[in-house]
Amino acid sequence: MRKGILNIQNAFFILLNHIEGGDSENNHFSNLVSKNKSMKVLITGGSGLIGKALTKRLLEEGHQVNILTRKISNKSTAKQFLWDNKNIDKGAFAEVDILVHLAGAGIADKKWTSERKQEIIDSRVKTLELIGEKYTGNSLKAIIGGSAIGFYGGDSGETQNNENSPHGNDFMAECCVKWEKAEEDFAKELNLRLVKVRTGVVLDAEEGALPQITLPIKYYAGTALGSGEQWVSWIHIDDIVEIFYQAIVNEQIEGTINGVSNNPVRNKDLTKLAAEVMNTKIILPNAPAFILKMILGEMSVVVLGSSLVHNKQKLPFEFKYESLENALRNLIIKK
Repeated sequence: MRKGILNIQNAFFILLNHIEGGDSENNHFSNLVSKNKSMKVLITGGSGLIGKALTKRLLEEGHQVNILTRKISNKSTAKQFLWDNKNIDKGAFAEVDILVHLAGAGIADKKWTSERKQEIIDSRVKTLELIGEKYTGNSLKAIIGGSAIGFYGGDSGETQNNENSPHGNDFMAECCVKWEKAEEDFAKELNLRLVKVRTGVVLDAEEGALPQITLPIKYYAGTALGSGEQWVSWIHIDDIVEIFYQAIVNEQIEGTINGVSNNPVRNKDLTKLAAEVMNTKIILPNAPAFILKMILGEMSVVVLGSSLVHNKQKLPFEFKYESLENALRNLIIKK
């Protein structure tokens, strides 16, 4: 049973690895795309779930993509440029129009010691500060900044949050506030358009949460976590990629966007529905919250916390997957 609990626990870690409310004028969106011209986009965190899918979409649409990476990979079809904590290959900046900042250490890869917490923050903040120090060009027009719904806190209970809701007061909120502040400072310094995307639980067929949720279910080891009543604010990979893509090419988009479907579900219902789509059942009792707290300590909020988040922005496109059942059927069955 413990193995099943940990498998599902790991699933929620992965989905949250990629963790201010704007005023109505700044967040008024119209469907004005940047004259259909080819753009050059620089992405940090390009090897992550969203980064890879966004790169693929941009290349398919005829745009150029540069990726900052610590190790060159032959798996990427984009141009790759090396960087570390002190240096960046300046070729990455040549004629770049848009910066997409997705870099960051996994929020739940390791236990939250004080050193690990600082690493999580620095990997988001210091990396952008380094880019600000090394960039000397004048071609940049916008920064599309990553963030997460952890901005509202790891556990906001039954409180309904949208882009104008205040930030929370725990570590996850602290991380996101500092992350977004770095992006705001960067945009202000260079006079850039800024879009901040607070990403929720991303569902994908091959990576992230879903494969690790469905694997224990396949072997009848799936179970809800804790009470199972905690809210999960999710989004299909195609829809989160569309948000980032539109933020890149649509010059009228700025401000804050919650990257979530407007149909959040409780943890127990997500697990049950995944099992139904797989034509199986959940037979184990819920994984006890006290066990997860004993194993994870403060970090248990990642899997036990409730996050009820909505997207209140008028986006210039419709989500493909507002229904969790449709999203799961698309992702699970097509595998």
